[in-house]
Amino acid sequence: MSSDKYYSIAKNDLFSICRSITGNGVRKTLEIIKKEFPILKIHKVKSGIKVFDWVIPPEWNINDGYILDKYNKKIVDFKKSNLHVVGYSIPINKFLSKKNLLKHIHSMPNQQNAIPYITSYYKKTWGFCVNHLEKKKIDKNYKDTDKFKVTIKSNHNPKGNLNYGEIVIKGTSKQEILVSTYICHPSMANNELSGPIVSMSLINYFSKIKNLNKTLRFLFIPETIGSITYLSKHLSHLKKNIIGGYNLTCIGDERQHSCMLSKYSNTNSDKSLIEAYKKLKIKFKKYSFLQSGSDERQYNSPGIDLPIAGIFRSKFGEYPEYHTSLDNFNLVTKKGISGGFNVAKTAINILRNKIIPKNMILCEPQMGKRGLYPSLSRKETKNKDVNNYMSFLQYADGKNDLDDIAKTLNLSLYEARKILNILKKNKLIEC
Repeated sequence: MSSDKYYSIAKNDLFSICRSITGNGVRKTLEIIKKEFPILKIHKVKSGIKVFDWVIPPEWNINDGYILDKYNKKIVDFKKSNLHVVGYSIPINKFLSKKNLLKHIHSMPNQQNAIPYITSYYKKTWGFCVNHLEKKKIDKNYKDTDKFKVTIKSNHNPKGNLNYGEIVIKGTSKQEILVSTYICHPSMANNELSGPIVSMSLINYFSKIKNLNKTLRFLFIPETIGSITYLSKHLSHLKKNIIGGYNLTCIGDERQHSCMLSKYSNTNSDKSLIEAYKKLKIKFKKYSFLQSGSDERQYNSPGIDLPIAGIFRSKFGEYPEYHTSLDNFNLVTKKGISGGFNVAKTAINILRNKIIPKNMILCEPQMGKRGLYPSLSRKETKNKDVNNYMSFLQYADGKNDLDDIAKTLNLSLYEARKILNILKKNKLIEC
């Protein structure tokens, strides 16, 4: 399977890269993906640019980070794990007492073997992360009077960039399906790389379909600030053309299949995803949108209102390995990835084969000049066809598929399709 290939790329080439929401790690990740898919376009947006209520932060890069004890021994070393330094840490080079050092060392008492992943993108600070056993060792093995040298060689460039990748597979229709995933977390397999693995597998699959009936748009972005940036630049196009789509993350383990439907749980994306689980005979857990915390939240925000649902397995923020060094390729397996891929592929296929009419005329169109409404307005001249045309147009808002409209109007699918063809011929709707 193609997903096996992308699994290997993620495990062997992408996993060790130090990624953040900006920086060399993001660019390196995108370049590796571009080697597989030359059609990937890598975009950049300058630091300091305002995107809705946010501002793109300075670009962050790090070369090294370590703690030296009194014997000049490295007791914490960024080069051994890029989780050892708090993401977006400011540069530092100073001596600290044990008491002051421990204030800047983060660990997880409840998961003593795990290095936590911690970031501070929008407030200047610095810190180190270790497993709790190591922190206790530092506290136990050194005196209060001992001094430690702490060094972080990082850079915040206010003239830097935020980067993201985009692949568009053109279909015969202008209608689009959006698939979004992240490239901003270092050394995490499920929370980070499972989404790109599945996205690459989907790109490989759908790019081979001739005469694809819907356009597919794939995004590889840093979480939150990436989607906000993309939306701020492309919202008009997306609102006009997107009929649905999915945010992919935490989709590669072998635990429970899960999802988060869009805000009101009634879009074509939601219906297609539920149909996919049923078709594949998969038991799944549905989470409330009130538990959102991934980019489905940005896509469903007021004024954005894109019908994007989330597909995952173990829910972000809830599985034990989340945002720790334990989120590795022992957790993410080829079997897990294959299961996530099959759900996403099936949901997209169901969604792209739905007929979703969309009115091309703002407000009610003038039907008379198209011969679809009687020229003389008399009680006896109005007929069922005219009423059905007008009613059909009311529900052709890009949110209902043909089956929904037929049921609402109490029509057979044959009758609804006949009306669809008449309205389409008169350039009143597109689908």
